Amino acid sequence: MAEPVRITTPLSADAARKLRAGDSVLISGAIYTARDAAHKRMIEALDRGEKLPVDVRDQIIYYVGPSPAKPGQPIGSAGPTTSGRMDAYTPRMLAEGLRGMIGKGYRSAEVVEAMKKHGAVYFAATGGAAALIARTVKGYEVVAYSDLGAEAFAKMTVEDFPAIVVIDSEGRNYYEEGQKQYRRL
Repeated sequence: MAEPVRITTPLSADAARKLRAGDSVLISGAIYTARDAAHKRMIEALDRGEKLPVDVRDQIIYYVGPSPAKPGQPIGSAGPTTSGRMDAYTPRMLAEGLRGMIGKGYRSAEVVEAMKKHGAVYFAATGGAAALIARTVKGYEVVAYSDLGAEAFAKMTVEDFPAIVVIDSEGRNYYEEGQKQYRRL
């Protein structure tokens, strides 16, 4: 098995284009967290001609709603949520320069086309490993929409956050490629 690719945020277009579906990665730096309620507010802000709370250019958003932190820890468990819930908002976020997304599950054809157009990648975090993922989180700070609680838009500082490139910037899909070897001809 190949060594994981180490990524430090922000994720440049060049770095994103070098990633291939199936690559294991370890992400360090700042990533942002948001789920569907926060995405809806961001798109509404853009529709009103307002700026986003954070410039998402070359950033990664993790689709997560972490559980409350235990004393001395920045967050509680931090497992991925189903990415398809963000699909209605994702092409617009990619047009704003978002470079990567972390979640679980499939993405729509429209999202994949927008990823190819804007040079973005989709990572999967392992569902069921929320407590282990939380160990990679070194800091957590809400930056907008605090009234959404765990679904607020937040900045998460991570060190060696494990993920897999599921869909790369050319549209190759590891979910589909990985299944091919098990199909009968």
